[in-house]
Amino acid sequence: MTTLICGSVAFDNIMVFGDRFRNHILPDQIHILNVSFLVPEMRREFGGCAANIAYSLHLLGGNPTIMATVGADAQPYFERWQTLGLRTDGVRVVEETLTAQAFITTDLDDNQITAFHPGAMNFSHLNHVADVPDATLGIVGPDGRDGMLQHARELAAAGIPFIFDPGQGMPMFSGEDLLQFIEQATYCAVNSYEAQMLTEKTGQSLAELAARLEALIITHGAEGSEILAGSERYRIPCVPADAVVDPTGCGDAFRAGLLYGIANGWDWQRTGQLAAVMGAIKISHRGGQNHAPSRDDIAARYQAAFGESPW
Repeated sequence: MTTLICGSVAFDNIMVFGDRFRNHILPDQIHILNVSFLVPEMRREFGGCAANIAYSLHLLGGNPTIMATVGADAQPYFERWQTLGLRTDGVRVVEETLTAQAFITTDLDDNQITAFHPGAMNFSHLNHVADVPDATLGIVGPDGRDGMLQHARELAAAGIPFIFDPGQGMPMFSGEDLLQFIEQATYCAVNSYEAQMLTEKTGQSLAELAARLEALIITHGAEGSEILAGSERYRIPCVPADAVVDPTGCGDAFRAGLLYGIANGWDWQRTGQLAAVMGAIKISHRGGQNHAPSRDDIAARYQAAFGESPW
């Protein structure tokens, strides 16, 4: 059983400015802003929602295939995927472009200035679901606008159940677009802010949206999550983390847990609990792909949180 992960692949360039932006940005001069920040500390992380989800699903023992577009600079990612044993037959190199990249500068107050270059992500529509003929489950995550619309249509036409995960891509779509995604999708996963945006843009309540799906999953950060499925509402508690280090990629790890549970026919309570465990494991590590628990480690965390083994 192959799970098709449609979404972005990116490099995250994270820099730390050893001062506070407010000491260098003068409010009365912002109309002629020209500042430069010395950043002695910098790291480059593997990121992008599709790559993050696939990484965590692979840790769980799932069988993910990434569908994404990358640039001519993506060789380090291909080498990583080969080492990890991840399939890349759904990844297309778009020559004369760069892989999507985020440039994030953080100051001592944890304020951030971010620039994002979509690069090859803008060509995600060049990929087709039929390119991975053994897919039996999917997810459509943040990606190029045309690619998201196309992949949702193709998954629905092929009868492949999938999660719609609009994430930071939601502003690209109208209320009509979002309702179309909901009609095509089997499940939808959003955080609480995105859930509010979804209701405002579509003019539908959460209950009305959930009625169009097999399940609507809403995460609430430290308050846990809830799953609206049919007439049931499952409340999933937050799993305590060893340390709160970096939330980057936590939602992606959570979605990997959802996909694993769905692929294996689990009930929603158990599926949501595994997703919560994966989010808690990720948040104690920097970046979206630096956590590396074994399946036994994951089972132990689940056992500690919920008093039983997940498998």
